[in-house]
Amino acid sequence: MIAVRRFSSSDADFAQKLAALRAFGGTRDASIDQAVAAILADVRERGDAAVLAYTRRFDRLSAGSLAELELPREALERALEALPESQKTALETAAQRIRAYHQRQPLQSWHYEETQGALAGTVLGQKVTPLDRVGLYVPGGKAAYPSSVLMNAIPARVAGVGELIMVVPTPDGERNPLVLAAAAIAGVNRVFCVGGAQAVGALAYGTQTIPQVDKIVGPGNAYVAAAKRQVFGVVGIDMVAGPSEILIVCDGGTDPDWVAMDLFSQAEHDELAQAILLSPDAAYIERVAESINRLLPAMPRREIIRGALENRGALITVRDLDEACAVADRIAPEHLELSVADAERWVDRIHNAGAIFIGPYSSEALGDYCAGPNHVLPTSGSARFSSPLGVYDFQKRSSLIRVSRQAARTLGQVASILATGEGLSAHARAAEYRVQGSGIG
Repeated sequence: MIAVRRFSSSDADFAQKLAALRAFGGTRDASIDQAVAAILADVRERGDAAVLAYTRRFDRLSAGSLAELELPREALERALEALPESQKTALETAAQRIRAYHQRQPLQSWHYEETQGALAGTVLGQKVTPLDRVGLYVPGGKAAYPSSVLMNAIPARVAGVGELIMVVPTPDGERNPLVLAAAAIAGVNRVFCVGGAQAVGALAYGTQTIPQVDKIVGPGNAYVAAAKRQVFGVVGIDMVAGPSEILIVCDGGTDPDWVAMDLFSQAEHDELAQAILLSPDAAYIERVAESINRLLPAMPRREIIRGALENRGALITVRDLDEACAVADRIAPEHLELSVADAERWVDRIHNAGAIFIGPYSSEALGDYCAGPNHVLPTSGSARFSSPLGVYDFQKRSSLIRVSRQAARTLGQVASILATGEGLSAHARAAEYRVQGSGIG
């Protein structure tokens, strides 16, 4: 039997139980931060030589130069062509759907001109431009995720990023053909067989061989996450993600085996993943618990699933679906399944979720691979203020301001008053110059 915690919103200490459930004990490891800081400093100082040294040490992969660890485009194409037809078709289908979804996202430049009164002739707007170069970190070896390549690279391509540099560790020279094939499909420009904090440092600072990028995206282990935190500011990053999460709201009408397996789908990531069921039907919760115990022994990753469900899982009875939505909003999960009848009517009740899966057929697993929306989502409650990765993450916006001579006189008076109130006399004087005269020879 799996000891998944169970409680009810009617419990007197429900708030405390929910807070304990949401608490994530993954405190920062100071030793990891220190080790990563040393690696980053070394890469910044020695460039290629440092990256090569750490690659030999951690991946047991020797090369005479970093250039030898760059894969030619032909290697990616060969990996794609060598795949079984079913895998090749699945990758291409997922890529097409991800691309089609993200092509609807681009932010366009815009402007408007004021035409009336003293401000006539003033033009204000926003110029949207893509990043020049983006780095994509991809886990390698046996823990390889081609879906992450597609989800990170395709929005960048849709945004118009000029160059996409991928780094992927290949421990003992082990290259995952699905990852390389995904890179070919997604249009990655260059691929280097390096990983870890040293790869993040190479992307952030640039080396003699690996060019500096503007932003680093993609998942990694604790060392990669620490490295991304530490280089933020030198470059942009997508996010520092926490453990995977799923929250299912169910009215009791969905096959309990489906719900149990959806809970497993996130629990199998690692023992810190979170899987929660909210239902107003206490008898149904018992049926799901029975499904969990019956289905788990056949799962290849059953010990990981067991650990996650016992560590951070929960089966919670709520008064009704209104309360279920309120609790879900408080948790702000990465993935939220509304496995209820007439699911669309409940969507507007949800304000905080990375992705909302509407109806019993909308399995979270489809979102991970091929539905189309991005699977890079905010975790650890950050859906309260963050959004899924998208085209907008690979673009930047510049404000456009063109002030006419006449408008400068009006706006200059406003700016002068405010600047004087802040004690910034040069600001005030600069505005006043435009009020007093043309300044144009």
